[in-house]
Amino acid sequence: MTAQSQTSTPQKESLTSVQGLSMDLFFWLQALTVCLTVLILLFTFAGRVVGVKGNSMYPTLHNGDTLLLQSVGYTPRQGDLVVLNKEFGAFDEPIVKRIIALGGQTVSIDYQAGTVSVDGQVLDEPYIAEAMEEPGDIYLTIRELTVPEGSVFVMGDNRNHSSDSRDERLGAVDERYIIGKVIMVCFPFSDFRLLV
Repeated sequence: MTAQSQTSTPQKESLTSVQGLSMDLFFWLQALTVCLTVLILLFTFAGRVVGVKGNSMYPTLHNGDTLLLQSVGYTPRQGDLVVLNKEFGAFDEPIVKRIIALGGQTVSIDYQAGTVSVDGQVLDEPYIAEAMEEPGDIYLTIRELTVPEGSVFVMGDNRNHSSDSRDERLGAVDERYIIGKVIMVCFPFSDFRLLV
């Protein structure tokens, strides 16, 4: 009887080890499933990932940057970088721009002085890489505008190479076209940074 108990004990221990491994694997898979579900819900409802195409936001953003956006619970504010989903001209994909003015504010653009004013106050714009010049684009005709309530006036940081609210085909943009606010540059890793 003692010999039988000694032989059955190692078998019980090996079953326990296999069961322990199975339990560990089950809990890890369960944790992974929960994490993936949370990430999917987060990116579906709270935030999105969008790529930058073009150089209209240079030097703040670069062509090919991948951005993380805040979508849910976002209220537009002056100076925010946002992604818009409004088609105009040749643009049929989301575009990234900076909010210059909100509903009720008046924007004035002075190309001779190279300044943008909101409600008579010249904006301090350290994010601009070069002086703003008179546009050669026939559509960039808007020089002064009072932004309708519920809309925003947006411009690219690379003013001399940006189609934005100065373009009569876009003008002031209804806030409902805003996909979200840019929170960070995720990729490439050399550009990785928070933008809030």
